[in-house]
Amino acid sequence: MTAREVVIPDIGDAEDVEVIELCVGPGDGVAVDGALIVIESDKASMEVPSPFAGTVTEIRVELGDHVNAGHVVALLEVTQEAAAARVVDDGAPEPGSATASVAAAPPPAAQPTPPAPSETVADGTDVYAGPAVRRLARELGVSLRDVRGSGPRDRIVKDDVKGFVKAAMQRGAPSAAPGLPRMPAIDFSRFGPVEAVPLTRIRNRGARNLHRSWLNVVHVTQHDEADVTDLEGFRRSLAEQDGDRGTRLTLLPFIVKACAENLAAFPRVCASLNPDADGLILKHYRHIGFAVDTEDGLVVPVLRDVDRKGVRALAAEIAELSERARAGGLTPDELSGGCFTVSSLGRRGGTGFTPIVNAPEVAILGVGRLDTKPRWNGTSFVPRAMLPLSLSYDHRAINGVEGGNFVLELTRLLADIRRLVL
Repeated sequence: MTAREVVIPDIGDAEDVEVIELCVGPGDGVAVDGALIVIESDKASMEVPSPFAGTVTEIRVELGDHVNAGHVVALLEVTQEAAAARVVDDGAPEPGSATASVAAAPPPAAQPTPPAPSETVADGTDVYAGPAVRRLARELGVSLRDVRGSGPRDRIVKDDVKGFVKAAMQRGAPSAAPGLPRMPAIDFSRFGPVEAVPLTRIRNRGARNLHRSWLNVVHVTQHDEADVTDLEGFRRSLAEQDGDRGTRLTLLPFIVKACAENLAAFPRVCASLNPDADGLILKHYRHIGFAVDTEDGLVVPVLRDVDRKGVRALAAEIAELSERARAGGLTPDELSGGCFTVSSLGRRGGTGFTPIVNAPEVAILGVGRLDTKPRWNGTSFVPRAMLPLSLSYDHRAINGVEGGNFVLELTRLLADIRRLVL
C-alpha cells in the first residue's frame, strides 16, 4: 500500500474556511469519494471527499481550524486509486477534468517566506499585513495603524483585526463602525419566558454580509408591475403539455432569461464598482444568482451563461441547484461569480419589498406575489395577471433614469416573451 496525502481542493475565492466536522479518524476505512471532513465558508458548507480508497492513518486538521486550498487534510494508506478519468499517475487531477474534486500530491517544496507587504502611513511607520487582512480591515472599517500585530515582525493577521473589533465593541468604542451607536442590552426575561437560540453559521455570516452591504451601498429601490397574463397562459399550456414529465416550469426561469437579455441592453446594471468607487468594472457575461431559502439560511446559487441557455434548461438547472442548496451540497464555484441576483418570494411574496444588493454586484431584482388585478383597456376593466417587481441598485453606479428604464424594459419583455427571440 502507498501512503498519500489528501489536500483541500480549489474553493474559489473563499479564504480561511472553517473545519466544522471530522467525518473519519485514524484507523477508519474510507471509500473513493467518501467524506473526510466538512468545511464551511461564508456562503455554504461542503464535504472534502477522498480521491482514494484506503485507511486513514492521520488527520492533520482539527475542529475549528481555518484552511485554504492546498492545505493537507489527511494521510491515507491507499488500496485503490480513483478512476483514471479523474486522477492521473502522479495523483494530481487530470488537466481539464471538471470532475476532479480533490488533488493528492506530494508535499510542496519549502518556499522561502516572502517579506510581508508594507503600507506606509502618515506617521512614517510601516504596517505589515497581507492582502486578505487588508481586505478584511477595509470591510470592517478598521485602520490597520490602530491594530497591534501578533505575527512575525509584528505582522498583522486576521485574528488581530477581529480581536481589535471585538475589543472595540465590548468597550462601546465606535472604531469598527463609526457613528453607529450600539443597541442597549435588555433582559427580556423580566417580561416573560424567553429562549436564546443561536443563529446558524450561514445565517450569522449572511447577516453580517447584508449589514456590510447596507452600510456601504447607496440603496435605491424602483417598483413596478409587469403584466404577465400572456406569459402565464403560455407557461400553463407548456405545463399541461408536459404533464408529469420533466421539470416543473415556473415563472422564475422566464424572469431570469428576461433579466439576462435586459442586462445586455443596460451594461451598467451588470457591473461592479472598482475598489476606489471611482470607476465601473463592466462584465461581459451573464451569470445570474437566485435566492434559495434553506433551513440554515438564505443561499444564492449562480446560473452561468444564462443568455446562452433556453428556458427549459434553466428550469432544470434551477431545480437541481435548489435541491442541492437545501441539502447543503453546493460547491464554492456554484455560489460565486454572479453579476446580478433575482430574489423571488413566489406565492409568499407581497405587493413589493426592498431587497438588499448582493455586493459587489450593483443591482438585485425582487419579485413579489403574482396577483390578478383589474386593468383598463380603453373601454372596460379586464382581469390581468400582474407581477410586482422591485429593483434595488447602488445609486453610485446607476442613476434613477437608468434604473427606471431597466425596469420598464423588463416589464415589456415579460409582457411579450416573444421579444426574447428578436
